[in-house]
Amino acid sequence: MSELSSRKSQLESFDKLLTIMDELREQCPWDRKQTLESLRHLTIEETFELSDAIIENDLNEIKKELGDILLHIVFYAKIGSEKKSFDIGTVIDSLCEKLIRRHPHIYGDTKAEDEETVKQNWEKIKLQEKGNVSVLGGVPKSLPALIKAMRIQEKARGVGFDWEEKHQVWEKVEEEMQEFKEAFNATEDAEIDKEKASGEFGDLLFSLINYARFIDINPEEALERTNLKFIKRFQYLEKAAKESGKLIEEMTLAEMDVYWEEAKKI
Repeated sequence: MSELSSRKSQLESFDKLLTIMDELREQCPWDRKQTLESLRHLTIEETFELSDAIIENDLNEIKKELGDILLHIVFYAKIGSEKKSFDIGTVIDSLCEKLIRRHPHIYGDTKAEDEETVKQNWEKIKLQEKGNVSVLGGVPKSLPALIKAMRIQEKARGVGFDWEEKHQVWEKVEEEMQEFKEAFNATEDAEIDKEKASGEFGDLLFSLINYARFIDINPEEALERTNLKFIKRFQYLEKAAKESGKLIEEMTLAEMDVYWEEAKKI
């Protein structure tokens, strides 16, 4: 692990980055061409790459991806300064003011002895700042549905709207499961009402996400870990089948299951 730098060295590094950004914006054809809009999808991609590195617990890759995201932040601020709207200094000042304002238990007289109280205070202050009619008004519309469900639930909890005991949440999961089974006609041959079944399935997913949140499991992270586990096992199945001279699409499920069980032991 490399030696960590001092505060002075960190500031010098940041100043160097700002200088490089100025030079690139002036001299590089690609950098000159970029706009807030053209960088948007690249920033989203970099954020997902950081997420991958965090899930894999690759600290060196996390460092690299943080650098890429920092570059984007500096880039947006540079464009903002050209529009005479904001620069990196006003971005940072605004952030510092917000952090101080939203931590009255540190910078004011408010008492907050636990994490939950801090989160509740944060949501109440945020609601006042933004002037939202609804607590849920700050949830981005474009968030993926699973993450959006979790954020909706967290924000509702921030103002006290939540279950008291985890068994209550699990009872809701079981209730939604039963309603989904009924809508799906799981034990009958009758035609399925897809619209109703879809609605009940959504309710079931929402309740499962709620339970995961309640017991401090991040459902997005949990699902992604399962995705990666499935990919690893399936690729083992593909490789093993190929080494055995078999075409996976011609194998029976029982044959594939042999390799799948092997993959689970790795």
